Amino acid sequence: MYPKIILRPGKEESLKRFHPWVFSGAIANVQGGRLQEGDKAEVHSSQGEFLGIGHTQVGSIAVRILSFVPDVIDKDFYRRRIRKALALRRNLNLIRPDNDTFRLIHGEGDFLPGLVVDIYGNTAVMQAHSPGMHLDRQLIADAIMKECSDFIGNIYYKSENTLPFKADLEPEDGYLTGREHEERPMAMENGLRFYPDWMEGQKTGFFVDQRENRALVERYSAKKRVLNMFCYTGGFSLYALRAGAKKVVSVDSSEKAIGLTRQNVTLNFGEKAPHQAVACDAFDYLREKGKDFDLVILDPPAFAKHHDALRQALQGYRKLNAIAFKNMAPGGILFTFSCSQAVSRQDFRLAVFSAAAQSGRDVRILHQLSQPADHPVNIYHPEGEYLKGLVLAVE
Repeated sequence: MYPKIILRPGKEESLKRFHPWVFSGAIANVQGGRLQEGDKAEVHSSQGEFLGIGHTQVGSIAVRILSFVPDVIDKDFYRRRIRKALALRRNLNLIRPDNDTFRLIHGEGDFLPGLVVDIYGNTAVMQAHSPGMHLDRQLIADAIMKECSDFIGNIYYKSENTLPFKADLEPEDGYLTGREHEERPMAMENGLRFYPDWMEGQKTGFFVDQRENRALVERYSAKKRVLNMFCYTGGFSLYALRAGAKKVVSVDSSEKAIGLTRQNVTLNFGEKAPHQAVACDAFDYLREKGKDFDLVILDPPAFAKHHDALRQALQGYRKLNAIAFKNMAPGGILFTFSCSQAVSRQDFRLAVFSAAAQSGRDVRILHQLSQPADHPVNIYHPEGEYLKGLVLAVE
């Protein structure tokens, strides 16, 4: 029932290993009609063997495979996928009275390439990264409401800045189901409350992927002087304050992010918390004030959005970590992260190693960190592993 994409000879091997991408250079021809952005199509080998069915798009990734067996991609299909994803989150015990914030759908990791869904209280925030998911957004929203009816009442669509610009789809952010809250929405992570800003904030409104790493910061923060760089909405700062940190300073270049951080701190700890929020350049602050802290968190935005920017990104990580190593108090702890998918775990570790060597400090690795279990990595799609971090003891 779908058009057929025929691959060039020998180009079917990655699909037989269940990698969910078909690159444009692998395609020989299309049978059964001209394909438009986001159409569904079957993929066949040059010998006519069925390999999978997926969404098509213009660009180097020409097809994102949704199923490796013949199937109909409709609301029932999405319900089955969402049901499986939800069962995993329930098994992970992420839906609790003290936690209503988690990732429900993580693209290829949940066998729905091009789709991200984060949960904040009774609202699901949906983000499409492919034209096909954009076109199927209402089917997906209906499926989420059916499978998550016991805790989801609203679905907000936020894809204006995530869809390929070549697709020319003109997406509009807004509610697909439900409506804007009369009161300001609030969510909870491990007993800490925060205001998610899915309408105007970064990503889907909060960095859900650092939940477990924030909890680790809490373990190290008691009676410490803590510096949270690139703080965004202050997630790490909240955990440090709950641990009983002596003082916490949150730094971000965005005045709006600093405002959100202050609000989240006040929401949990009141106006008299030992916390300061500063809007300034992170590199400058770390260079001037780094000696004043026992624990420093470096969680910058992605320095490399694609592989062409990899060299520049690694230079950025070396520079940032070198400043931290040079200025940290002896006996300090450094949490340092990269969320750039284009930067491998090995490349990041080498960049941090180079920075440590440049500083001449004694440095030991205490923990090697990654993304949490609600951001699963499909074993056949290693590209899905993007968050990496190190916890370092600096003498």
